[in-house]
Amino acid sequence: MVLAAAGDGWLWWDWVFRHIESSPVSLSILDSLREHVVLTVLSVVIGQAIALPMAVMAHRAPRLETTVLGVFGLIYTVPSLALFAFLVPVTGLSRTSALIGLTAYNLLVLVRNDLTGLAGVAPDVLDAADGLGLGRARRLATVELPLALPAIVAGLRVATVSTVALVPITALIGQGGFGQFIARGLQDLFKTPLVVGIACSIVLALVADLALVAAERAVTPWARVREGR
Repeated sequence: MVLAAAGDGWLWWDWVFRHIESSPVSLSILDSLREHVVLTVLSVVIGQAIALPMAVMAHRAPRLETTVLGVFGLIYTVPSLALFAFLVPVTGLSRTSALIGLTAYNLLVLVRNDLTGLAGVAPDVLDAADGLGLGRARRLATVELPLALPAIVAGLRVATVSTVALVPITALIGQGGFGQFIARGLQDLFKTPLVVGIACSIVLALVADLALVAAERAVTPWARVREGR
């Protein structure tokens, strides 16, 4: 059936409709969507949970900035196939391996944008906060982080879109979301699953980016007023 369909062009709609919902013997678009979203959200959330404290420390101790960015930059240069090959003997063909790899590639982008946001807070605003008697923790939570949000969200947008693009690579270790369709298409030389995997990944990246733009507008109304939007 696959060989017959392979000659029918790039998209065989009957195949698509039969693979929308779960089936014990075939791929499912909805299951792959769920897995793709879960891997993306978890890796970005974990990445930000690591990146933000590191950025705060580097911002307060500038000597750490070069070291932090250097370490995360080195991780970012490691080829994904090599990283997963290193992780599999330790954590196996599991979601844990996928999350470690995906999170590692997020850290440089997230830390850099978090640092940019914190560094962009005007000194006179910090002086005013100190004059009001705010401690360092309270000043960070109520002044610095809110003002740094546009840069932080920009980092989240880049990290999210890049993660959506990277998730298919984890199909090599049995994860991958829509990457499983791409792998199936390449394995069977069948264009339809390849098109489905690529198209769904692109649409998911666009939707995620638009959702984060909307979230940024909702949580930073002062930035919108300042820019006249």
